[in-house]
Amino acid sequence: MISSIQSPAKLSLKEFLQLPETKPASEYIDGKIYQKPMGQGKHSQVQTLFSATINQAGYPQHLAAAFTELRVTFGGRSLVPDISVFEWSRIPLDANGEIENKIEIAPDWVIEILSPEQTPTRVIDKIVFCLKNGSQLGWFIEPQERLIMVFTPNQLPTTMEGQDSLPVLSVLTDWQLSVADVFGLLSFRGNQQ
Repeated sequence: MISSIQSPAKLSLKEFLQLPETKPASEYIDGKIYQKPMGQGKHSQVQTLFSATINQAGYPQHLAAAFTELRVTFGGRSLVPDISVFEWSRIPLDANGEIENKIEIAPDWVIEILSPEQTPTRVIDKIVFCLKNGSQLGWFIEPQERLIMVFTPNQLPTTMEGQDSLPVLSVLTDWQLSVADVFGLLSFRGNQQ
C-alpha cells in the first residue's frame, strides 16, 4: 500500500518540491505526501524491460522516449509514474538540446505497474489525473492477474488480456504488441523446444 507521510501542516506543492528526494520516491497529491512502495521482482522486470522495449520502438526514428521513475509536476501534483512516455517533439529540452531536469507537463503515455502492497484505486487515480491533464494514453498493468487496463481520454477503461492487441501512442504506428508480449518479459525460460 502507498502510505501517506505525516506532516505537521499541509505542505504546498512548492514546499514539497524543496524537500530532499526519498527512496522510494514520494509523490504530492492533493496536499498530502505519499511514498511509493519499493518495486519487487515482477514490477521491476516489467518496468525495466518494457521501457527499453518502448525506446527500441521510439528512439531510432525520434518518435518517442520512455523514462522510468521520472518526476513530473503539473496540475497541482507531483507524480513519479513507473514509466512516462513522451512523444519526441514534446520532450522538454534545455538550451543545449538535453532533457530538462524539471518536467512540468503530463507524459503522453503513463504506465503504472501494480505492486503487491499497492491499492489499485490510488494507482488508477494517478492515471486518470494524467489523462485529465493532457496524457493521451494510460496503462494499468496488473502482473498477478496478467491484465492490462487501458485508459484513454473521455472513455471508460478497457481490460485486456492474452493475445489482445494493445493500443500505443499514435506516433508508434508500426508497432504491434499484445498483452502476452508484455507479460512475456517476465519469463527467464526463453523459447525452449
